[in-house]
Formats: sequence, structure tokens, C-alpha cells
Amino acid sequence: MCRVQFYKGRHMEALKRKIAEEGTVIGTEIVKVDNFLNHQIDVKFLEEIGAEFGRRFAGEKIDRILTVEASGIAVACMTAPHMGYPPVVFAKKAAPSTMNEGFYEAEARSFTKGTVSKLKVDRKYLNEGERVLILDDFLASGQASLAMVDIVRQAGGIVAGVGSVIEKHHQGGSQKLREEGCRVESLAIINRIEDGRIYFL
Repeated sequence: MCRVQFYKGRHMEALKRKIAEEGTVIGTEIVKVDNFLNHQIDVKFLEEIGAEFGRRFAGEKIDRILTVEASGIAVACMTAPHMGYPPVVFAKKAAPSTMNEGFYEAEARSFTKGTVSKLKVDRKYLNEGERVLILDDFLASGQASLAMVDIVRQAGGIVAGVGSVIEKHHQGGSQKLREEGCRVESLAIINRIEDGRIYFL
């Protein structure tokens, strides 16, 4: 059974403040956090994010962390030390010429970019029976996370959980993941955006 937990710890209050103070709202759907998460990275703050994911999933055996290029890579790498340094694997949005031994593939639509990507992971980096934690910077409609769930299951792996730094709850991604039987942990959950203001759940 999938669980969604809402925490009120000091670390996540700090994250909400950072989003509110440093984020930029575009319309009613888009929140830009380029200055600390997905263009310029506040490394010290991301260390706290990684530690929080480590606390959330402390009871889970994690064999690998899976994310998608490029924004999720930093989040995954900062989380790995708090889980015993499992390898970080990131899905590619285009298959390079060096990916010639076969790959798992699933389609994901980007809400913010309005594009469709075919996420690919080399078959040698995901194995049957492995417990895989999926991490990303944002969870909105859930398309990227659902594609990664699909890829893990194609490999015969087990989705140990899905974590996002920021969830836009009103776009329904976490509900779709719950329906797939996934445990979801979001560190800051945006309920809605109105008149340029962010309202957290």
C-alpha cells in the first residue's frame, strides 16, 4: 500500500521559505527555482535536502537511485551518501551512440517544456530484484516519475519509493503514483498558485 506523508520539520519549513522568497511564479502552474535547485545549485542547502530524503527512507534497503537528466542528478547525488552510497543512475532523454547494448525506454511528457521525451536507461545499470528509489526535483503531473517506474519494472526491479523536492499537488502526479502502488515522499507540497502567491498544503 502506498503512503504519502506530510512533514512539518524545520528542514522543510526552510525549503518552503526558500521557495516563497527566492522562487518566481509564472501564471498559475509554473514555479521557477533556478537560483538554488535546477540552474544554479545551492550545494549547502541541497545537502540538507539529501539528508532529509535519507531520513524519510531510512527504513528502506536501496540498491540504486534512479533520476532523469539533468535537474534530478544533483538531488540524487546529494542523497546517496545518506543511504550508504548506492549508485545513482540517470535516465537519458536521447540515446547516445555509446548506448549500444540495449536499453529500457518509456515516454514522458514535460508540462513546462511542452515536449515528449523517450527516457532511456542502459540495461546493464538496472537489474532484476533490485530495490530502486526514484528521485526528482519536481513532481507535477507525474509523467517523468511514472516513466521511471515503468523502466524499473521493465528491468524486473522493485520501486522502493518516489521522492520529489517540490510537488505541485494540484496537478495530480502523486495520486497517479499512489494508484501504481508507489510510496511518495515530497519535501514541499504546493497546493495551489493564485495571484502570484504560492499556497502550501
